[in-house]
Amino acid sequence: MSWIILGSSLAILLGSGALLGAALGLTGFILLHFQANGASSLAINSAWNLLTEFTLSAVPLFIILGDILLASGVSTRVYNGLTPLFRRIPGQLLHTNIAVCTLFGAVSGSSTSTAAAIGSVSYPELKRRGYSPGMVVGSLAAGGTLGLLIPPSLALLIYGATQNVSIGKLFMAGLIPGAMIAAGFSAWIFFRSRFGNLVTPVTDEPFCWKEVRQGLLQIWPLPILIFFVLGTIYMGIATPTEAAALGVTVAIVLGFSWGDLTLPKLWEAFTRASIMFSAIAFILVGTVVLAQAVSLLGLPRAAVEMITDLGFNRYGVLVMVVLVYLLLGCFFDGISLLLMTLPITFPMVTSLGFDPVWFGVIVTLLMEVGMITPPVGLNLFVLSSITKNEVNVAEAAKASLPYWLILLMGIALLTGFPSIALWLPDIMH
Repeated sequence: MSWIILGSSLAILLGSGALLGAALGLTGFILLHFQANGASSLAINSAWNLLTEFTLSAVPLFIILGDILLASGVSTRVYNGLTPLFRRIPGQLLHTNIAVCTLFGAVSGSSTSTAAAIGSVSYPELKRRGYSPGMVVGSLAAGGTLGLLIPPSLALLIYGATQNVSIGKLFMAGLIPGAMIAAGFSAWIFFRSRFGNLVTPVTDEPFCWKEVRQGLLQIWPLPILIFFVLGTIYMGIATPTEAAALGVTVAIVLGFSWGDLTLPKLWEAFTRASIMFSAIAFILVGTVVLAQAVSLLGLPRAAVEMITDLGFNRYGVLVMVVLVYLLLGCFFDGISLLLMTLPITFPMVTSLGFDPVWFGVIVTLLMEVGMITPPVGLNLFVLSSITKNEVNVAEAAKASLPYWLILLMGIALLTGFPSIALWLPDIMH
């Protein structure tokens, strides 16, 4: 009966156009009232405990950090600084898209802001030079997803804060898979540039070490920012929340001294970040109410028993969880998908003996897949609007398909070899 109420309530509320946070919260209250003997007060306590959680205060700070970097034009300087490095490699500046998205992801923590920041710089320049528009958009949409995995990741931060998993360990677990996925994207660009029809312009520009050196020197402030955000966490100097606050302070200083930040732009960044966090916080409250109901009624355990009765082993259950994420990723953005599903999937998967840190990386990769899956792949919409619809959403999705497959291969590889994600957290703690 609980499953019928859960499914029908969510379907009716979401179908009526209710906001996701309201739909999740109301479903949780319905379950608590009718199935848990009116234990609604437990949900209120859970929501209060969540919103007063010290770790969660890092989320708005990382959102502000990303918006300040976007407003200060730092992405333009980083892009121009790395351009000489890839000039003679097959794929040329398409590799720059992946490299800059990787670096930008290491300080912004958000997929859409990474795609928007780098896309607004890269697309006009590469189109002018004669690159294939579809190939440019595909590399940017995929590169933008790296902002979700490479620390400091908003997805990993929210996952850790809501499921009581060490955020330091999650950040370390995301490093090697993030670098591996970025290398996979670059390998595809290399391969596609060597074979098939021409996607990059023919160039006779010589490779110049002096230009490379000058370009790398030009981006010297970025490693400083990465150190304050990530280095302080890994060295045990600061908690994620303190590191986020340090990052915001350093980003403001760099924005005024090195970028194009002004007071009106700074205020706009704070306003945008506040609105975004309000939306996330609303979903968080709804999620914690539903999680309380689901946990109290033992639904994850019941789901595991039901799937086990069908003859699936723990990897069979994991495959089913992955398929559910891939399906829902077609209709929900990454953070919403994460918050909506964790009350059921987290206890289900961890009860089967899977490592919670490893599962955080897997879920984040599945969210990355959703960011480039139509019809609601946010990165596809962001980049289509940046191109002024010269590359529409359908064309952007088609161009992103190889990267979509690389992400799925990454999930398969991490499932077969969990130590890829867990090696760093294990040796650092």
